[in-house]
Amino acid sequence: MDHFLYHDGTLHAEQVALSDIAAAVGTPFYCYSTATLERHFRVFDEALGELAHTICFAVKANSNVAVIATLARLGAGADIVSEGELRRALAAGVPPQKIVFSGVGKTREEMAFALTTGIGQFNVESAEELEALSCVAVETGVSAPIALRVNPDVDAKTHAKIATGKSENKFGVPMARAAETYAMAAALPGIEVVGIDVHIGSQLTELAPFEAAFNRVADLTRSLRAAGHRIERLDLGGGLGIPYTRSNDAPPLPFDYGAMIERTVGDLDAHIVIEPGRLIAGNAGVLVSSVIYHKQGEGRSFLILDAAMNDLVRPAMYDAWHDIVPVIEPEPGIETLPVDIVGPVCETGDTFAKGREMPPLRPGELVAFRSAGAYGAVMASEYNTRPLIPEVIVNGNRFEVIRARPTYAEMIGRDRIPDWLAQEPAEPQPAT
Repeated sequence: MDHFLYHDGTLHAEQVALSDIAAAVGTPFYCYSTATLERHFRVFDEALGELAHTICFAVKANSNVAVIATLARLGAGADIVSEGELRRALAAGVPPQKIVFSGVGKTREEMAFALTTGIGQFNVESAEELEALSCVAVETGVSAPIALRVNPDVDAKTHAKIATGKSENKFGVPMARAAETYAMAAALPGIEVVGIDVHIGSQLTELAPFEAAFNRVADLTRSLRAAGHRIERLDLGGGLGIPYTRSNDAPPLPFDYGAMIERTVGDLDAHIVIEPGRLIAGNAGVLVSSVIYHKQGEGRSFLILDAAMNDLVRPAMYDAWHDIVPVIEPEPGIETLPVDIVGPVCETGDTFAKGREMPPLRPGELVAFRSAGAYGAVMASEYNTRPLIPEVIVNGNRFEVIRARPTYAEMIGRDRIPDWLAQEPAEPQPAT
């Protein structure tokens, strides 16, 4: 469920008409719903029932400080993959002890900053990273609490670019080498073993891959404890999918996911850490865009928008589907026609949908891309020197710009002309 509904013929975010926001900030823009963020967090929290647990929002899904702060006030921690995301989580008020540092390529500088900040856990991905973290911990005089990320070699049955739990993926330590790597960790100075981490991918629409992975984690937990390791936390990652269209089969409900966690690892008396991102933020956001032209091509009709692949790259990168709806509700029974919905960037890949059935839309009319709250604004770029678009958050009948659209002067002002180009050009020399 989300809080983007038609009222009096206009699509609203909670109690605010998206057309009113468009009039105030221009298009395109991202809009997030506070009520939806809060509801999704609470539903997920309740799904874990009586299990001791912490929900660490995956900041890579949506890194706006206002979004993170909204969740932090409900008790959320943060799953981060860079120093920048760590700084954002801290700025949003996430307690350091509720921050988990994931990712395969942490630098020594990032490790040192995280250690001095006092984060709750490093999810270590390799023996090489363990050795580096040990050195940095000794140098800083701070012990590093770690969970080793194990790769269970489970097919997540998701898009190849977001699957992370198969043996050929770059993530984690193979399950077969987990025991020796934990023994290595226990012997290293500055390292404190606290748990196990696993994450098999994103946008999973079945529980079976999770269950297979978590059963392997449960077996590993018992084996490591028997070997004398203190395994107090089980970080089970994120990855539960969301419905991107109202007509497809819905992914499993959080309640069913929580029940599956209970039956696989609930008897281990471990603190459960979950790292959802898309599940909380995905359907809590929309991208609003204006029609520039309705162009008739040779045998195809194109709806050209002012949003582009640099604003929302998921369709170009993953062939992802987003429901795209008019902001002004169409009249019942109005005829629809198939159109290719595209942006203005000079790439054929700047295509959001092909042959999508849409009602007639004129230049200046607004459309909304649903389910755009995760992996939307965070993956945006300034390709074609197009400014990053504003982000807006709604709370009831109020809205606030939480990231402004930069001016062209601000964008270009970040570039620097070197001294040798700033000087007067030399006189051309005559040919000899």
